[in-house]
Amino acid sequence: MQIAMIGTGYVGLVSGVCLSDFGHDVICVDRDPRKIEALQAGKVPIYEPGLEQLMARNVEAGRLSFTTELSEAVAGAEAVFIAVGTPTRRGDGHADLSYVMAAAEDVAKALNGFTVVVTKSTVPVGTNRKVKQTIAKTNPDADFEVASNPEFLREGAAIDDFMKPDRVVVGVQSQRAAEVMQDIYRPLYLRDFPIVTTDLESAEMIKYAANAFLATKITFINEIAALCERVGADVKEVAKGMGLDGRIGKLFLHAGPGYGGSCFPKDTSALARIGQDHAVPQNIVETVMRVNDGVKTRMVEKLRDLCDGTFNGKTVAVLGVTFKPNTDDMRDAPSLTIVPALVGGGAKVRVVDPQGKREGEALLPGVNWHDDPYKAANKADLLVILTEWNEFRALDLPKLAKRMATPRMADLRNIYSARDARKAGFEAYESVGRKSMDNNH
Repeated sequence: MQIAMIGTGYVGLVSGVCLSDFGHDVICVDRDPRKIEALQAGKVPIYEPGLEQLMARNVEAGRLSFTTELSEAVAGAEAVFIAVGTPTRRGDGHADLSYVMAAAEDVAKALNGFTVVVTKSTVPVGTNRKVKQTIAKTNPDADFEVASNPEFLREGAAIDDFMKPDRVVVGVQSQRAAEVMQDIYRPLYLRDFPIVTTDLESAEMIKYAANAFLATKITFINEIAALCERVGADVKEVAKGMGLDGRIGKLFLHAGPGYGGSCFPKDTSALARIGQDHAVPQNIVETVMRVNDGVKTRMVEKLRDLCDGTFNGKTVAVLGVTFKPNTDDMRDAPSLTIVPALVGGGAKVRVVDPQGKREGEALLPGVNWHDDPYKAANKADLLVILTEWNEFRALDLPKLAKRMATPRMADLRNIYSARDARKAGFEAYESVGRKSMDNNH
């Protein structure tokens, strides 16, 4: 099948590459000529494990190409995916649909023969109907259908998520569109992966409801973690006991410095606004957003306590600043709250992150970047583990402690234990939702 993918951001690029690996002929379109030139040269603009190799294989096979010419890509396509950004609109929390609607107009002008226009971007309920209206108004003679096909890709595991999904959600208005979508995802049908075919509005809502629920699980366990610290319980044991209940499940019950990334902050905000617009306030979601902001603030105070009440004049080594491991994405990462608080409080901050520097240099001014955690810890007053990269899971703790001016650790991902830290020579160790070391700092 001939497919055009409009947008080569995270979702568009991963989806386009994976669809080409299904055997489809995919043309990825982007207005940015520098991005297209880089992709044509085999350079991937994002960090996603395995993506560069998969892209190269399908380009070599002749199934995948890149262009800035939208009209040429759309004219021969049987399906056109819109995978452009829907950032939070400044000032009101709504999803900004300007890129989606602009893409819909451009696609409308280029349609030639029956085409299914598929919205891959995360969009509020009712957007696909607006896309349909926009296309029909721009090109009254167009023969087309619209479909909603939200993505559920986890950064760092996106290829597996696309190739072996928990489910594929497809919203359509006709059997004709459903059959085209079935052809697109035939490799998954043949392997019995669940395909949920529903109406447009339900497909749109599934995406928001799923992300809001996951954000709620994270925020719930972070609130429980704060209580555990006060009453002497261990949140890791609590989460384990909860997660063994099949009705709850063990995923997304890891206490930490709060959720971030490209999806949860944006989608919870948009869902809250959708509820307000329809006079059905999403009180749980609104509370989750507020509590998550408070979690980040609580982490700052935890670090301040470890620095004897002030960051001024302290040297702090921060391990990890991306919002999660195996990605270079910094969007709404907890580090964007925590690190500026350190710098603003007068600390000298050294940062180590395997992939975070490309975006982080502009987003975290005033920090020094290092490649080696041991060098970053040299003469430092505090070590902070902020992102649980594998590189930070097996550190030589005695070596770190010896290098530091005052061996103190804030393990905000609960990788280590107070016992291990004490044994290694740390005089103070703080984690999230667990008992801390006895210390007099």
